[in-house]
Amino acid sequence: MDNSKDVREFLTSRRSRITPAQAGLPAYGGTRRVAGLKREEVAMLTGVSTEYYARLERGNLRGASESVLESLAAALQLDEAERAHLLDLARAAAPSRESGKRRVRSEVRPSVGRILAGMTGTPAYVRTSRMDIVAANSLCFALYDGILGPDTLPLNLARFMFLDPRARDFFLEWNTLADDLAAAMRTEAGRNPRDRALNSLIGDLATGSTEFSTRWARHNVRFHRSARKTLHNPLIGDIELTGDSLELPGEGLTLIAYTAEPGSQAQQQLDFLTSWSAAGKHWAEPTSANATATSTPPKSD
Repeated sequence: MDNSKDVREFLTSRRSRITPAQAGLPAYGGTRRVAGLKREEVAMLTGVSTEYYARLERGNLRGASESVLESLAAALQLDEAERAHLLDLARAAAPSRESGKRRVRSEVRPSVGRILAGMTGTPAYVRTSRMDIVAANSLCFALYDGILGPDTLPLNLARFMFLDPRARDFFLEWNTLADDLAAAMRTEAGRNPRDRALNSLIGDLATGSTEFSTRWARHNVRFHRSARKTLHNPLIGDIELTGDSLELPGEGLTLIAYTAEPGSQAQQQLDFLTSWSAAGKHWAEPTSANATATSTPPKSD
């Protein structure tokens, strides 16, 4: 797989954001013709020749040693996610490697379903690395009322975020969350570059959403671990929650759980939604993408 374009654009974008002062280099008079560092400056900071760095930035990471890549990451002041992305790009460029090729599960084990069902006061769902929600508990269905339900699984979060107009009303800090989601997908694409379904999804989003294509072109990457989100629910109004990601090792799945600060208004809202959901018994538990709903959630007043 030729990933030279991704390598070139990633390295160029990271180089352009660092000033000589930030890199600890002396400032010289006159106007600089390039934004950020020059190639020869990055080469000097990395400890390689300008010709060798130019080859790397043209997109050829084949044969680059881990020590060189680590030095380059330090020179470009890459954060943890960016450093990992650089190493992923290098692995993908290696010949005769199956890097990034892995099976993505679309079902959850019954025991994981029982964990979801037992989280009675915590909205939670399980998603794939492609951002498909494949299972959720009833409180999550109540929180995502009108968007997520047994009959809508699997629901792709990226398609919802960028292609469904309801997303801007549901995620009140849409721009920030859209930035995070695009960056998380860029991270996954670097980690799993031969995933045809993922590449097809990215193509659909780039074609259907200028908001996505603009963010994708920035080559930003991040680990999707924890984020504060303000959501709008038709029953309880606006609610601020913290979403935490818990990896399920060996499954290729991630559990997302929402919590509120103890004693906060958000916790009171969540308690009310929990009581409302439990009293109505709207959905059978546990529910996953391969399960059949036993009832239809009623409309909220």
